Amino acid sequence: MRHMLGCLALLCAASGYTSELPEGPAKPLVIGHCSACHSLDLVTSQRGDADFWLKTIRWMQATQNLWVIPSEQEDAIVAYLATHLAEGDFARRPNLAVELRPALPKPDNGKND
Repeated sequence: MRHMLGCLALLCAASGYTSELPEGPAKPLVIGHCSACHSLDLVTSQRGDADFWLKTIRWMQATQNLWVIPSEQEDAIVAYLATHLAEGDFARRPNLAVELRPALPKPDNGKND
């Protein structure tokens, strides 16, 4: 397992991927398995519990040709994602203050001046 984590970390460093993922023991696994096929932005834009993440992995295996992930790694990945990208954690940036928003054009209402 240590050798696999080391290889994944080296692969990630060599590939130039940077991540907004929180630190955790399974972070190298998430980076290694997920970024092999798509941007980590796709991962961090999703939120869900362990069931959601496992179903997502199964969908990718059934429809997107994702390889079988060793069960120990898969369990660690699902736990990491369910902990750090849980459903209640999603938040948009705050709205721009009204005074900072650009003025909207006034509606014409069909009147010509």
